[in-house]
Amino acid sequence: MPAPKAIFYDLDGTLRYNQPAGRDFFAEQALRLGLSITREDRLRSARWEHAYWATSNELRADLARFGDESRDFWRHYSWRQLQALGCSDDCADTFAPQISDFMGEHYLPEDNLFDEILPTLENLRRQGYILAVVSNRDKPFDHYLREKNIAAHFHFSLAAGEVNSWKPDPQIFLHAARRAEVEPQEAFYVGDNYYADVLGAREAGLQPVLFDPAGVFPEADCPVIQSHSQIFDLLERI
Repeated sequence: MPAPKAIFYDLDGTLRYNQPAGRDFFAEQALRLGLSITREDRLRSARWEHAYWATSNELRADLARFGDESRDFWRHYSWRQLQALGCSDDCADTFAPQISDFMGEHYLPEDNLFDEILPTLENLRRQGYILAVVSNRDKPFDHYLREKNIAAHFHFSLAAGEVNSWKPDPQIFLHAARRAEVEPQEAFYVGDNYYADVLGAREAGLQPVLFDPAGVFPEADCPVIQSHSQIFDLLERI
């Protein structure tokens, strides 16, 4: 493993998170409606959620059928999520509209940065690494980085919609490497979604690092960190 010259970060779920998480708020509402949900059900749902948003065939089919971000899209998404939690088709048919509409009205999470982000970025920048944020968002998000007071730590940011390539497609990672003027193998990619971030980065030739504080992917076949400061342990071992 060559020593990296650049470290690219995912945004949603890696640098920032919603509090409470959408899937936790969803599961709590399902419990209030009388559904039985175990810890194993929640883990299975979390893994399904990561796979779904990794530009899955399910996501593509739902967008083609329901359009982008419509009420019907989110109702069907809730139907799929209930199935991931262990519901039968009939159970999902009954509860998906209720939970989806409740989420739309009442889910107002806080937007937070993960602990240790700022000191980690400051230290990495001082050490001379090229830092960037590479996200599956449709539109540029520089304004968001400025609002969170972290824009100055990054050399650039890249949204998938800017290059028409969504993770895990390797092209978005290759775009980032070219912009950083490094070879793909000279870059780390840190992300929380095994299916989008790890598999995509690896296919593009980057070195993937999974950020997994909740232990969603205990069998991950790549370096794993639970806190952002642990990136320095990985760098020391190279």
